Amino acid sequence: MKRTGLKITEEANCCLLCAEAPCSKVCKKGDPARAIRAIRFGNEKLVGRWVAQCTDEELEAAEKACIHYDRPIRIKELVRTLQTSSESRKENIPSVKEAGKGLSIDFCGIHCENPFFLASSAVCTNYEMVARAFEAGWAGVFYKTICLQEIKEVSPRFDAVHDNGAHGNFFAFRNMEQLSENPVDVDFDILRRLKQNYPTKVVIASVMGQHEEDWIKLAQMAEEAGCDAVELNYSCPQMRQTGMGSDVGQDPELVTFFTAYVKRSVKIPVIPKMTPNIAHISEPAMGAYFAGADAISAINTIKSVTMGEGSEVSGCQTGSGLSGRAVKPIALRHILAMVKNPIMKNVQYSGIGGIETWRDALEFIQLGCRNVQVCTAVMQYGYRIIDDMILGLQNYMTERGIASVDTLVGELLPKFYLPSDLDRETIVYPKIDRDKCIGCGRCYTSCMDGGHQAIAFDFETRQPRIVGTKCVGCHLCRLVCPTGAIGMTKRIQKKEHGKPSA
Repeated sequence: MKRTGLKITEEANCCLLCAEAPCSKVCKKGDPARAIRAIRFGNEKLVGRWVAQCTDEELEAAEKACIHYDRPIRIKELVRTLQTSSESRKENIPSVKEAGKGLSIDFCGIHCENPFFLASSAVCTNYEMVARAFEAGWAGVFYKTICLQEIKEVSPRFDAVHDNGAHGNFFAFRNMEQLSENPVDVDFDILRRLKQNYPTKVVIASVMGQHEEDWIKLAQMAEEAGCDAVELNYSCPQMRQTGMGSDVGQDPELVTFFTAYVKRSVKIPVIPKMTPNIAHISEPAMGAYFAGADAISAINTIKSVTMGEGSEVSGCQTGSGLSGRAVKPIALRHILAMVKNPIMKNVQYSGIGGIETWRDALEFIQLGCRNVQVCTAVMQYGYRIIDDMILGLQNYMTERGIASVDTLVGELLPKFYLPSDLDRETIVYPKIDRDKCIGCGRCYTSCMDGGHQAIAFDFETRQPRIVGTKCVGCHLCRLVCPTGAIGMTKRIQKKEHGKPSA
């Protein structure tokens, strides 16, 4: 048993992602903070471009400048570990601006310079915010939802679920925020100026009405303001007035009627936004489809409850919407349900839910989305994450020899089957890498108490061993292993009587 050295992702995740990072300020020939951020957001192959000219002395100085509350990040060891493989590629790595040129895609007939949009939320509530996002490289915005009713928010209105109580890095985010608090005329003036000053960016108004007249009026105001499209928010889970938000999205008949009213009233594309707080998302989605919707956005936040004083409002608690990376599998499930619906043809999709990295975005695109919307990750890390989204997706496409994002749209759909149609005649056994195994026994404990008692453990040598006659190939052991020491073998045919030794 031996350790294999620094755990790259684990160490990078300890970085605080400082603004104007002190470590980079003392490094004259490179940007170690940017290199670490690249690792954090899925671009470990590109690390070399930011540290190629850094000397060991500079990286050591960067470590001394680190202001981490616990211990300095091991910057030198971290970037040098990855630099060898990435440095050889640095000549072929485009700038963010250059990379973005290869990511254009059309959505509802609208040309988008890349598939990355801001979601209708707190990340886009005024002109200055959206302008900065556009300058950073975001292709478009679904502006924070506009309504005709007066909006009064509570305080505090955010809460989070952290990893083991750690601050800052939360995997789920709960919010009680409703819609834009700006006067209606102010918001549409902002949208008008954004489109005038950033004509190549995509400006989409998100609106919410309570009655037929509201939906029509707001959609027409969006069109008059020069918006490229209008999103119909049928999904906000915490409206204080009935007949709005998810109250509409859970009623296929209302979705059909309101979508049809708007479609008859404007010429710009109409994009209903679906709620995940429903058993079968395809039912309201079909209502939108039959009403002539040009595309569908999904999902909004999931109704949830978090506990503790930090989520109280004047001593009271309530349920509200959950977002963040924890909801991504649920969002993907809803996207899949709609895309696989044989009735809904020629509908385009905008994917939302738990998107932090380019890999997250890619999953939505490969299920059929033509763009993705990001909210919670921006609230955590800022608009700057667009750099790694653009570079990561472009580098992935280059490695695969793909010239257009269109090629990726829906490419994994043929792999998805009903559970009843999956292969149940073969098995994949787990395999232990002795060089990575440290003998912690986590695999043994989990298999004994939550699996099939298929791992034996020698407490003297601290060596686990997979018992092939008991192993069913569930791979719980692989998932709980903290060092990544358990991998997969080749898929083989199951034996009718007994199993081969692993």
